[in-house]
Amino acid sequence: MTKDELRAELERQEQRYKDVYGGEVTTYAAQPEPERKPWRKRASLIDQAFTQEIQKIEKELKPEEP
Repeated sequence: MTKDELRAELERQEQRYKDVYGGEVTTYAAQPEPERKPWRKRASLIDQAFTQEIQKIEKELKPEEP
């Protein structure tokens, strides 16, 4: 279905709704996508070091468990 066919179908449905139900049709424009991505905190050097230490500790503990 092309855009023109879709527009024509929507116009037919709008006209039918107005004729049959006597209602009003309100059309809204599509919301634009935000220009920028949401803000994310980058890991600082301290955060990265902490993560590395946690991974080291987990590796050391895994062989001892079984």
